[in-house]
Amino acid sequence: MGKLILIINPGSTSTKYGIYDYNTGKMLVEKELLHSREELKDFEHITDQADFREKIILDALYKEGYKETDLIAIAARGGLLHPISGSVYKVNDDMVKDLRECNYGEHASNLGGIIGKKFMENYNIPAFIVDSVSVNELSDYAKVSGHPKIERIARAHNLNIRRVARKVAKELDKEFNQINMIGIHMGGGISVIAIEKGKFTDVNNALLGEGPFTTERAGTLPLDGVIDMCFEEGMTKAKMRKEYTKHSGLIAYLGTNDLREIEDRVIAGDKKAEFYLMAMAYRVAKSIGAMAAVMDGKVEAIFLTGGMARCPQLVERITKKTSFIAPVFNYAGQFEMIALAEGVERALNGKENIYDYKGV
Repeated sequence: MGKLILIINPGSTSTKYGIYDYNTGKMLVEKELLHSREELKDFEHITDQADFREKIILDALYKEGYKETDLIAIAARGGLLHPISGSVYKVNDDMVKDLRECNYGEHASNLGGIIGKKFMENYNIPAFIVDSVSVNELSDYAKVSGHPKIERIARAHNLNIRRVARKVAKELDKEFNQINMIGIHMGGGISVIAIEKGKFTDVNNALLGEGPFTTERAGTLPLDGVIDMCFEEGMTKAKMRKEYTKHSGLIAYLGTNDLREIEDRVIAGDKKAEFYLMAMAYRVAKSIGAMAAVMDGKVEAIFLTGGMARCPQLVERITKKTSFIAPVFNYAGQFEMIALAEGVERALNGKENIYDYKGV
């Protein structure tokens, strides 16, 4: 067996894969395989695509000149599971059962562990997930929603945020578990996380339900208006979910979810575009202030990451409103692929614990 780590990061219409050299700590390959509607139309559920995507990944691996025996491990994106702590988990039967049956929700990331298990069975290569979207380290107070039938849960961009948090801590010459930070990932969803000594003790549900509105998600809404919409003629639960995750935020106000187009409109003097972009910045800053409060103001760094952190107008306004709390760092972009590889590398080197997932 070789010394390469294969990285698998499935999306709804694409599969990102990478090859990481365990010996040198370098990414040798990082590519995205796109899947057409025609290719995916016959799959009723996204988890039915596992065999199809495994074959595509293998074909890509061979095309790059590598084979199964070159691999020491699989680093797969973690999907929707019951609440777990942030770390490395070995893929096992309990995990795959929850992912395949979508017991905690249906999402493309569920495919990561399922495909990883296939590599374990077919080629005897261990597979792991790292900092799943289901990481839930909320404090007891943070779990309380305001209604006993509803408990707050954490669904966030944990993989990217934890990786950037490590970089920020290093920049401050401190260890990740020695520092309090607020991490914000700004992409299709926006995650705002209170990081206390390495634990994600409070976070909005960035998938659906809380926090700032985004380019297409509604975030926190006034309940009275939500109730009214629920009873509109022809409205269903599925339509409501789609409305609040795909048809809200900037796309609802401005007719586009393309932040580059909105930036251009702002530069060209479009006051409406500027107003709603700044309103989104306002909501992000407001959420940062809330996270600072739950940490009693003891915050040593704030950092922005994700694709929208490339927008200078957005970053400038958020920084202006929050830099009184702590220095603001900007790590624009997504670092999920390298985060997966480095997480498994730390685990294989004994620098991070490997946990067993147990179904509930």
